[in-house]
Amino acid sequence: MANQSKIRLGICGWGNVATAVYSALSANRGELLKKYNLEIVCIGARRDNPNIKIPSNIKVHRNIFDVLEDDIDIVIELIGGVDVAFQLLSKAFERRINVVTANKAVLFEHGNKLFKAALDKNLSIYFESSVCAGTPIIKLLKTDLAANRISKISGMLNGTTNYILTKMEKGQSYASALSEAQQLGYAEADPKLDVGGIDAAHKIGILASLAFQCPLPLKKFFIEGIESIKKEDFDFAREQGYTIKHLAVAEKQKNKEILVRSHPVLLPFNSNLGSLKGVRNGIEVRTNLIGEVHLAGSGAGKESTASGVISDLIHFSKHRGMQEDFYTSNKFKMAKFSTQSFKYYFSIEAEDKPGTAAKLTSQFAKHQVGIDVLIQKESKKNCTARLIIITDLAEEKIINKLKNNLEKLSLTSDVRFIRIEI
Repeated sequence: MANQSKIRLGICGWGNVATAVYSALSANRGELLKKYNLEIVCIGARRDNPNIKIPSNIKVHRNIFDVLEDDIDIVIELIGGVDVAFQLLSKAFERRINVVTANKAVLFEHGNKLFKAALDKNLSIYFESSVCAGTPIIKLLKTDLAANRISKISGMLNGTTNYILTKMEKGQSYASALSEAQQLGYAEADPKLDVGGIDAAHKIGILASLAFQCPLPLKKFFIEGIESIKKEDFDFAREQGYTIKHLAVAEKQKNKEILVRSHPVLLPFNSNLGSLKGVRNGIEVRTNLIGEVHLAGSGAGKESTASGVISDLIHFSKHRGMQEDFYTSNKFKMAKFSTQSFKYYFSIEAEDKPGTAAKLTSQFAKHQVGIDVLIQKESKKNCTARLIIITDLAEEKIINKLKNNLEKLSLTSDVRFIRIEI
């Protein structure tokens, strides 16, 4: 590692986030670079970016691994993906180079290996922007809440899905809202990581690791996206005082098992998380000493992610030599999602004939699922009606059996449910 007084940086990647990091660091004649004694030495860019030209005084490597051959103190990994990023970061530690990364996927899949490699070499790995972009949840958990026992973290951790759901709440279709998110740069051309709940799952896995000392990667847990939600669901939810959000949760249960999940929910409309709109992320952390902590901020966009990356660089500048230890070898047990209980919102389209409601509710009774609310709505389709049902608390595996039986009935044409977060 370099011995110069300046902290020498190598940036790997030259996409939207990397260029935003460079622009912010270089703004006002490099004010941040001077203030925190930073110097950008080289950039690993497989191709040029038409939006910003690399200055002639900064070395360019077309092979990103060549960045590690330069005399640098920190490599900033912004290439994304898993396999190549893992190789890059592993080699950085071998060469005694510290790491700043925004890559939640590589941390989720290989976090504990990377944390161990950093620990063994007495190096630092920073990843504030891997969860909620610039909203400072990582440092909050590791420093400000270090004296607390955390029992639960709940969050809307993907700004793209929150943007889409907000637009749907205002009347747009899922396809229209997704297309708009892609045009604005919030969603990728292939959006499945966002809308499928996988991105949020990676993030809640990282937070679970920090809060409950669970080694990464976590074993499989329940993940569901927003693709099946319809815009009319928002109207029905609002009538009952709810909105629809995608929520990721990590919780230590009374039996000490860890429950992790990532899926859509109905939330009270005016709750802290339910009221957040657009690309906003929101997190609630339940602690033993100071109660519930609420945090909100922008969760999508290159500037937000750049903010988190630069906060890590500033932290390194201020605390150089003070290593953060994220490695854990703790044993833990994941709770089964099928045994969890929720209230459920059901939307059922069925034949508009006398006795239909009775036949449907008899299925609920058969599975011993209580009904709290039942409303019949006119359907846009001929000869059908839509029943909106909100259940009492029921076990997940029972609800899935109930849904399967409802779908087998000849009188139903569409059956879906969303869990209600109490």
